Amino acid sequence: MPPDNEPQLPPLHTYEAAFSLHYQYALGAGVKPVRSHSLKQLFQRYADLLWEPGSHKYNVTAFIAELDDLQFGLEFSEFTDQMLDNLLSLLRKRGNSNATINRKMAALSKLLRKAYKMGDVHSLPEFRRQKEKAGRIRFLDYKEEDALFAEIKRRNEQYYSLCVFLVDTGARIGEAMKLKWGDILPDRVTFWVTKSGKSRSVPLTNRAQRSVERKPKTSGPFSDINYQAFRAVWNAARADAGLGDDPDVVPHVLRHTCASRLVQGGIDIRRVQTWLGHQTLAMTMRYAHLASHDLDMCVPVLERAVSPDDL
Repeated sequence: MPPDNEPQLPPLHTYEAAFSLHYQYALGAGVKPVRSHSLKQLFQRYADLLWEPGSHKYNVTAFIAELDDLQFGLEFSEFTDQMLDNLLSLLRKRGNSNATINRKMAALSKLLRKAYKMGDVHSLPEFRRQKEKAGRIRFLDYKEEDALFAEIKRRNEQYYSLCVFLVDTGARIGEAMKLKWGDILPDRVTFWVTKSGKSRSVPLTNRAQRSVERKPKTSGPFSDINYQAFRAVWNAARADAGLGDDPDVVPHVLRHTCASRLVQGGIDIRRVQTWLGHQTLAMTMRYAHLASHDLDMCVPVLERAVSPDDL
């Protein structure tokens, strides 16, 4: 027995009752338990909020589906650094380059940050951008373009018009598909919906003008194109044009082709940057090596008159 003057402690069941009451109060005040979700489930919930319809969303859908498969549909309430490291290791084993891994991780990071903000995930890993090597940029020569475009035109005239427009304007496919008729003047086009958020206007070649001739019952020249159907036709045409074994011949190669032709034609890098709508000059400098003719003027400076005896 404790002395009479020692304070008496409440029975243990009193603490248990108080804790239970406090926990229930906390839940009532807005604290909700975090349920587990798979990447596929989170994507289904937030995809339409995070990505607009188009080629980028099409690619992101494939990225998230692949990552979910690599995790065997694992459901989680927190995404740990160990889970991220495991995904990176599996992607490398599949032969993914650092550039490809960065694109997939960007999609994953965007999805998880949204889920975290909405309370579906309560812990996020640290995403680190992988160092990318300066790789070869694929672009089409005129012979390849003719063969590919002929196969596309044989299958679908509108898809052919889109390809002509893309290669002569350097537009991203999403920019072209969001064009309205009011954005097109007889000799130029203005892209209002762009990746950088900044509008830009570029002049049109003669065949690009013909490719955007007004069509009835559409809000823009390419607004009614379904991207997945277009990709199916592109892939079939690529195979029949003899380019099926080249994984870099995707629709974005048309933007690379436009930029490469501008640089090879002697257009300075700053103008090419403006034409393409690159936010930084570093993006455009990927094409700078194609301007090798600019170095020809250096040779006379280095040349010196020498006599045969000096050799």
